[in-house]
Amino acid sequence: MSARNLLDLAWLIPVFPAFGAVVLLLFGKRIGEPRAGWFATAMIGLSFVCSVIAFFALRSLNPDARANVSQGFTWIQAGTFRVDFRFLVDPLSSTMTLFVTGVGTLIHMYSVGYMHGDSRYSRFFAYLNLFAASMLVLVLGSSFLLTFMGWEGVGLCSYLLISFWFERNSAAVAGKKAFITNRVGDFGFMLAMFLIFQKVGTLDYSALGAAGHLPQSTVTAIALLLFLGAMGKSAQVPLHIWLPDAMEGPTPVSALIHAATMVTAGVFLLVRAHAYFDFSNHAGTVVAWVGAITALYAASVALVQNDIKRVLAYSTISQLGYMFLAVGVGAYSAGIFHMITHAFFKALLFLGAGSVIHGMHDEQDMRRMGGLRKFMPITAGTFIIGWLAISGIIPFAGFWSKDEILAKAWSTQNYALWAIGAVAALLTAFYMTRQVWLVFFGPERWRDDAVLLGHEIAPTEVEEPVAAAADHGAPEHGLEPHESPWTMYVPLVALAGLTFVGGALDLPFAKAKFNVLDRWLALPEAHPTSGLGGVALSTIALAIGVIGILLAIHFYRNGLRADGTDPAVERLGGFAGVLENAWYIDYGIARFVSGPVTAFARFLSDGVDKAGIDGAVNGIGTAARESGGGLRRLQTGLVRNYALAIALGTVLLLLYAATRVTF
Repeated sequence: MSARNLLDLAWLIPVFPAFGAVVLLLFGKRIGEPRAGWFATAMIGLSFVCSVIAFFALRSLNPDARANVSQGFTWIQAGTFRVDFRFLVDPLSSTMTLFVTGVGTLIHMYSVGYMHGDSRYSRFFAYLNLFAASMLVLVLGSSFLLTFMGWEGVGLCSYLLISFWFERNSAAVAGKKAFITNRVGDFGFMLAMFLIFQKVGTLDYSALGAAGHLPQSTVTAIALLLFLGAMGKSAQVPLHIWLPDAMEGPTPVSALIHAATMVTAGVFLLVRAHAYFDFSNHAGTVVAWVGAITALYAASVALVQNDIKRVLAYSTISQLGYMFLAVGVGAYSAGIFHMITHAFFKALLFLGAGSVIHGMHDEQDMRRMGGLRKFMPITAGTFIIGWLAISGIIPFAGFWSKDEILAKAWSTQNYALWAIGAVAALLTAFYMTRQVWLVFFGPERWRDDAVLLGHEIAPTEVEEPVAAAADHGAPEHGLEPHESPWTMYVPLVALAGLTFVGGALDLPFAKAKFNVLDRWLALPEAHPTSGLGGVALSTIALAIGVIGILLAIHFYRNGLRADGTDPAVERLGGFAGVLENAWYIDYGIARFVSGPVTAFARFLSDGVDKAGIDGAVNGIGTAARESGGGLRRLQTGLVRNYALAIALGTVLLLLYAATRVTF
């Protein structure tokens, strides 16, 4: 079979997980646990196999012919508006499908053990499969509208998964918050599509080159509207508020959403539509500054978080800021490179956090941990690899990708952006070291009170099924933390390996030989104009990470103080309260929505809708009823009244006739 024929079968990549979702929704309870989990894992695994085949088929083609649009069908036909349901396989979409399905398979496998004992076990895996299928439609779509279909699919699945344990009010609220916040961004994406169709006449990606023939104002408007859509999905300030609360979902959901799928969709969209940013004079600058501010903002908030998953949530927001910084300065390949390495080490960190929660019987507060490396050696070892990677320590993957972004910012003379990114990198190394030391090193604070391990749960709380999985059939664990089962630590080991070697995708040495990803994607890149040499910038980036780590070790080498005080947070004084409240952005938005927005909504409801629109409709009905009631009184049913009326009418007619003759 030829390479083109193989690429025409790209529709199988999203079909396998979609099929798995349908089967599990219909027959999941009959399939039961753990077969439902393994079936879902097999479906996403087959999708990964198809992605690998598509990659090698695409790679066998000449570099200038590496784009294949599969045969499909007409999806929408309305006048001159036509959208075909077809999949585009090119280096960008192939790269996305590889890490989405690869990391997704490991997360599915991890979930088999993590979700043990859950009453809705099969439904959870149905949602995971549907999420993966939607993400694959998003990245493989040959048009903006087909991408938008997958875009909305991952939005729906994020709501279902974040609020999966909806018995807890916090989880239900978090799901709604994610859904509503993303609708704000979707509004921008829809307006961009309307404008593109109006000016270009098609939504197919094959017409992206038409951006160069549009007026500057139109190109900028389209680019910024697309960016608004990306801000919602990829949690950029101020539309980031949904992502920290998304931690209410099961930990595998956090890993899937924050590492390999939903949050990377915004970055993918901007890279896919890069022509509109290339031809705009100002859109890229806006993207870069929003990304840099987001990176610094989220890194500062992560400094004072105590929930092990919430630290990683703000870390995700910060790393996404780096990706948008790369896109904004025209370093598209660097942004995709960091997206891939981030998928490796962030999935590793989230799943490692889930393993800690598992071993600690549902405890998530890092202040109640400590010394866990002795009890959870595999989790600790793999988590440490993820920590070194995100901190930018050589030779781990995060060093190479983050260093490339900062180097591109410097070489294009965006020195202020480079400085902000460097400070964010310093804070990243600090708060991640703080997390590692509080969780795996120092005194065993969890011994202070057995109640802290979650064995005495208030009646109003909902116990995560992972707690039952942790103790079921394993009474020898007692109250002590313990290592996770093999279904959970095997994915950790695999992701740790990818985190260690992932930087080899785009090493900066001997460009013609080692810049594999850069040459594979063949995306337009910003041309360096000035700056320090690559070795000097890499050395500075490494030094920044090392300084951040050493500072954190200085503060936390003995853990917390005897009275439970956090030594570094204490140094912040009153400013710590600002960071604990995330700079009051979430609070400010909540007050704005509950105040002016709610008041305006009430005005529209009571003043415009009820008094205006409903009043006019009801008024017409009332007038008809009253006039009908008045006319009804004339119908007495008495013959003499009708005879009198006829006589009076006759007299009036005679008078009218006489008057007309006289004049």
